[in-house]
Amino acid sequence: MSDERARFETLAVHGGEPRPAEDGSVIFPIYQGTVFESAPGSSVDDVRYIRLGTNPTQCHLHRRLAVLEGAETAIATASGMAAITGALHSVLKTGDHLIAGGTFYGGTSRFLAEHAERLGWTFDLVDPADEAAWEKALRPDTKAFLVESITNPLVRVGALAEAARFAHRHGLVSIIDNTFATPVNFRPHEVGFDLVCHSATKALNGHSDIAAGAVTGSRDLIGEVAAVLGAYGGSLDPHAAFLLARGLKTLALRVRAQNNNALALARFLDSHEKIAHVSHPGLASHPDHERAAALFDGFGSVLSFRPAGGASAAEALIKSLRLPYDASSLGGVESLVTRPAVGSHTRLGAVEAEGIGEDLIRFSAGIEASEDLIADFAQALEG
Repeated sequence: MSDERARFETLAVHGGEPRPAEDGSVIFPIYQGTVFESAPGSSVDDVRYIRLGTNPTQCHLHRRLAVLEGAETAIATASGMAAITGALHSVLKTGDHLIAGGTFYGGTSRFLAEHAERLGWTFDLVDPADEAAWEKALRPDTKAFLVESITNPLVRVGALAEAARFAHRHGLVSIIDNTFATPVNFRPHEVGFDLVCHSATKALNGHSDIAAGAVTGSRDLIGEVAAVLGAYGGSLDPHAAFLLARGLKTLALRVRAQNNNALALARFLDSHEKIAHVSHPGLASHPDHERAAALFDGFGSVLSFRPAGGASAAEALIKSLRLPYDASSLGGVESLVTRPAVGSHTRLGAVEAEGIGEDLIRFSAGIEASEDLIADFAQALEG
């Protein structure tokens, strides 16, 4: 599929697929082989080897991911953290400085807190909506700017287009974690980001049955990421690559259903007397609503909220829910609910995020009927 004018739903099904198909198969096969015979006269760059991410099934997935994010190329990784760390390792060396946009996924925060110093990196956390703070943090040795499209777990949206322009103006590599938004809702390369990372474990796969990650960008930058992954052994297994390529075909349908469910539930909770605060960029009351509406095609599947009554009320509410699973993930077809302070964002140390209290609940909408989700929360709140 080469028609760039096709709508996203069509690209999700056909983008990057070979035509004619392999041996007539509509589905690209799993090449489980680790090593492939080299043609006479081929160079080291032509070697197909599973650790290097050049197995045919891996390459097929890379083409699919690049089409969906509108990038030159892509590489799949063994996890979302392999994507983030691979991207950072590819642009930072000993003595380099990173600007990072505030609250992050707990794994990213822990990586910076526990490993940046031993790698010889320094970093500053800044408000992703405050351009003056970026300028203040800028140093001669700054090499990259890292942000999330929608922050985890506070569900804020920074000045993303401005961040990409700031990075370009100062010769920095701009990196964004687009896991929460997905390319259905936001395609960061369109506003100038250099590298786009995903935990493909989440919405890209969407069925809670693999761990995977992805990085998209230019051929030069992805070549550097691939070199890091090859050295550290962070490539994705072909069978997981096959499952991820399968999951991408329903991405648009799943994410749009999740967008609708999250917004419907956010509106219900926002009007409920037993809820103290709701954060979802689709709400007109959200401080980043106008920015999100200008940038995104949808507001995402995740919301966070605080029940009146503090941590004990949050714990009781989760226990009373019948549909969502109490689990620290997101983006799957089943709804999930968790308290980040006692789950994904524990042990944050030096980069502990302000505002993540034990009363904060994060909800990831699945594809259930919104009426059933709202009814479940209604009965839990009554209790």
